[in-house]
Amino acid sequence: MSEQSRSFSRRRLLAGSAAAAAGTALAPLSFPAIAQNRPLRVGVISPKAGIAGTIGECGLRGTQFAVDRINAAGGIAGRKVELVLEEETNPKDSIDRLRKLVLQDKVDCVQGIVSSGVSLAMGPAVEDMRALTIYWYGTTQDGVKETIAKPKFLFRSTDNECEAVMASLLAVKYWKGQFATIAGINPDYSYGRNNWAAFQALLKRFGIEHKVVAEQWPKVGTMDLNSHVAALKAVKPDLIFSSLLFADLPVFMRTAHAAGLLSGTKLVFPAAGFQHTLLKKEFTPEGMIFGHNTLYFDLPNASAAQKAFVSDYVAKYKDYPHWEADRAYFAMELYKAGYEKAAKAKGGSPSQEDVAAALPGLKLESLGGPARMREDHVAEQTFYQGLSTHKNGYDFPTLAKADVMYADQLQKPPGTDFWKWLETAQFKL
Repeated sequence: MSEQSRSFSRRRLLAGSAAAAAGTALAPLSFPAIAQNRPLRVGVISPKAGIAGTIGECGLRGTQFAVDRINAAGGIAGRKVELVLEEETNPKDSIDRLRKLVLQDKVDCVQGIVSSGVSLAMGPAVEDMRALTIYWYGTTQDGVKETIAKPKFLFRSTDNECEAVMASLLAVKYWKGQFATIAGINPDYSYGRNNWAAFQALLKRFGIEHKVVAEQWPKVGTMDLNSHVAALKAVKPDLIFSSLLFADLPVFMRTAHAAGLLSGTKLVFPAAGFQHTLLKKEFTPEGMIFGHNTLYFDLPNASAAQKAFVSDYVAKYKDYPHWEADRAYFAMELYKAGYEKAAKAKGGSPSQEDVAAALPGLKLESLGGPARMREDHVAEQTFYQGLSTHKNGYDFPTLAKADVMYADQLQKPPGTDFWKWLETAQFKL
């Protein structure tokens, strides 16, 4: 176990390291003496093992970076931040851990959650307990239908379909008229099925005639994909769309490359960035549509905060971060901005209800760029995708050029039916 893994294995840690304060130029704000001796306690629920373990680890590192910078600059309204860590597993156990954080550990805010199944199930519990909660990568959509129209204490990530919509638009932009047959290999749950359906809906929207020649639905975590690859190869599609995003994605790419499936085939992979450092050049081709989404680590004009984070990440972990770190960083910075807004308005220590009321409409700079929390408690963030290239100093592909879109171009407006929105939205290619 690495030193970092050991440090995160403790359930509680006071995240006060000043080591990550380089680049922090935040002037301390003046606030009333509001219980400043007691740290603000933030509970984090994230996966630590299994196919999503590395996703949770990267997110936690983003949280840690944010907290280190905040504490080194004087805390939130003069109060240091303390993390209380719990593991995200199945919905039932994750909700039990939420209750523990709220009722026993008395945290001031809960953050985290990667699984769409967990986030959907947890939403009503958050509202019932009146527990201020900011999801990293979770929604309360059942499929594409919103189940909690007006939450009070729950704040959700961008819609799951954002990355698929952007990748689909790029496929139209770069390859219109260059393919006729398409195939899909997507995880067999709502995320995969909705993304595949969204891709086809956008092809239809832009008048691109196509024929679906194969649909493969591996269960999440399936690591033997030989039969799926063989089925795709048998139909020789012009284009393959895949929203695989966990540890099964590198397995698929390696297997598909060995089978000769990838040669000459156009590839649309909206969530590939979750596994970017494991998608080695030897089996991951150039020219595929590759989604890095809300954090592209190699962005030439990145903000000072992103540059500092990537540098710190590489130095500590000998790896390069993906967008879960940005989602986690955004959650912590959003909480800070909301807490300080509420504290200033109240002239004292705000309640969780006060902070929740302060969050809608807030705008800030996340690691990946401009972001805000909509009034309906759904995030908007900046997305990065593009065509992959091997022309870099890494052993994995990067983007030849980063295409950039903001979430208001990629997700349905509040109260809108997703499929009807796809038919009428004014997309910019």
